[in-house]
Amino acid sequence: MTEKKNRQITLASRPVGEPTPENFKLVETAIGAPERGQVLVQSLYLSLDPYMRGRMSAAKSYAASTEIGDVMTGGVVGRVVESKHAGFKPGDIVNGTIGWQEYGLLEGSELRKIDPSLAPISTAVGVLGMPGLTAYFGLFEIGKPRPGETVVVSAASGAVGAVVSQLAKIAGARVVGIAGGPDKCAYVKDELGVDAVIDYKAEKDLAAALAKACPDGVDVYFDNVGGPVTDAVATLFNLRARMVVCGLISHYNMPNGYSGPSILRSVLTNRVTIQGMIVFDWHSRWPEGLARLGQFVRDGKLKYKEDIVAGLENAPATFIGMLNGKNFGKTLIKIAE
Repeated sequence: MTEKKNRQITLASRPVGEPTPENFKLVETAIGAPERGQVLVQSLYLSLDPYMRGRMSAAKSYAASTEIGDVMTGGVVGRVVESKHAGFKPGDIVNGTIGWQEYGLLEGSELRKIDPSLAPISTAVGVLGMPGLTAYFGLFEIGKPRPGETVVVSAASGAVGAVVSQLAKIAGARVVGIAGGPDKCAYVKDELGVDAVIDYKAEKDLAAALAKACPDGVDVYFDNVGGPVTDAVATLFNLRARMVVCGLISHYNMPNGYSGPSILRSVLTNRVTIQGMIVFDWHSRWPEGLARLGQFVRDGKLKYKEDIVAGLENAPATFIGMLNGKNFGKTLIKIAE
């Protein structure tokens, strides 16, 4: 182990607006040895997620910023190489926040053991990981859809939105998905089984298209994008509608934030409940969520799509593309076999 190097991608500088390749740096370091209670893990799949753009900023948020020179944060599915923790042995497949690197040292308490016989291990950072749990708790604990209600999901082909769309159908709701481009819209309609889909890139009048797709208004809005899409949905809120604020990807690369029309008038008039969604608030209940999601996958009720790119060195370009909607499904970097 001492001769082999660990490749890492660190934060070289803070982006202003859209990240560029110059904001990242590929470095090599020695592979550390675990101390008591620690586990050395080789990364197999790295999850790329929009929240990482926020970590590149120095602005105050729900989690600490990544410092200049630090390894970019991120969830990983990996294989245990060496263990000084009684709960793990070499060869075990695990999930943890190892970051953008080929090897990582974590406390055993920070790792979740994965059973490869239940589903492909990549799902541990997708439909059976943080994105799936975000969809599960955000929809059922905040959105609380009732049979027959209308649920609108933005970024409906994405890692979170696709799960939300299917869970809402399972709950008996009428689901309207919003996605960008004919391929993504066809997937949301034909594969995920939503009742209506809107291509926000093709519609000249998004508000009119939404009104046509939601003749009875909107009861639950699961927001992954913010911006003009959210402004259009807000005009259709029903009395006591619920809005789950999960992501604001349309805002992330704007140096001064989004300054479009306010939705507060609709919120006030319709007494809309708006709540932000951070999945770690339900950490103690993750086993419950994973059990139900896993059963839905095994029963064929929950489908998923992965967008996999090979090579750690390709993570920056893939991440930048994801922020611009170039991914299709859950974005993963395959680091090793």
